[in-house]
Amino acid sequence: MHPSVERVAAAAAAKGLNLEIRETAGARSSEDAARAVGAPVGRIVKSLVFILSGSDLPLLLLVSGSNRVDEARLAAHVGGAVRRASAEEVREATGFAIGGVSPFGATGDVQILMDEDLFAHPTVWASAGTPLHVFEIVPLALRSATGAAVLVLKA
Repeated sequence: MHPSVERVAAAAAAKGLNLEIRETAGARSSEDAARAVGAPVGRIVKSLVFILSGSDLPLLLLVSGSNRVDEARLAAHVGGAVRRASAEEVREATGFAIGGVSPFGATGDVQILMDEDLFAHPTVWASAGTPLHVFEIVPLALRSATGAAVLVLKA
């Protein structure tokens, strides 16, 4: 098993979750992931990293695959300007490459925010550490295990 996938599984297990991790042909986009698991794109969790300006605080956003992040709304929620993290900053903050960022197993401290729209689905699919690996989880379990604050992305 890939070391990043092992890290994700171990981090989830430490939170009391036994993830069933599935290998796919590739899930570099929400649409690819949705096709790979046979689910609507809204059930795909995009893991996006932003940086709070004036700090080094990485924000890990767990966003429904059908939504886009309104940076102004995000900035208002976190109390400061934000910017998308570079590929290098993503890897530094999480230990994962873009396309494989998981809600579990970050190697650094990240503040996790979760899109309210994910709760409209019975289960969602998230990355398990590589662009090829995913897992299915109940949104409330994801929120509870990650300690995510809920973020409303839509007006």
